[in-house]
Amino acid sequence: MLVPPPTGDERRAVIVIDDDQAVCSALKFSLEVEGFEVSTFASAAQALKANLPLEACFIVDYHLPGMNGLQLILALRAERGLVPAILITSHPTTVLREAAAAQGVPIVEKPLLSDALLDGIRRTMDRD
Repeated sequence: MLVPPPTGDERRAVIVIDDDQAVCSALKFSLEVEGFEVSTFASAAQALKANLPLEACFIVDYHLPGMNGLQLILALRAERGLVPAILITSHPTTVLREAAAAQGVPIVEKPLLSDALLDGIRRTMDRD
């Protein structure tokens, strides 16, 4: 089920999908400090069943149980249209880089030590 987009001064939504609870917790904290409304999910199945806001940026780990992160992004796009999404992973292969690029999905490499993810979220949301 889709929730209407935020109005007025409501914060922009970021949805983090990663099976590593430490990553979810750290991203939730740091992105909320930056003013985002953050929801986290441990699997693609959980995220696909959830009531997600219509306007959100998805931060998706590539290595998820059940389906990989790129497959999840494509499933979300099939359901919702072109959603802003960023794939996060360690050591992406050339094949993964090419597949993500073909779908217009940027990759930010783990560990997330720089501002690359935050910059990517802002760029991705600004495209709307």
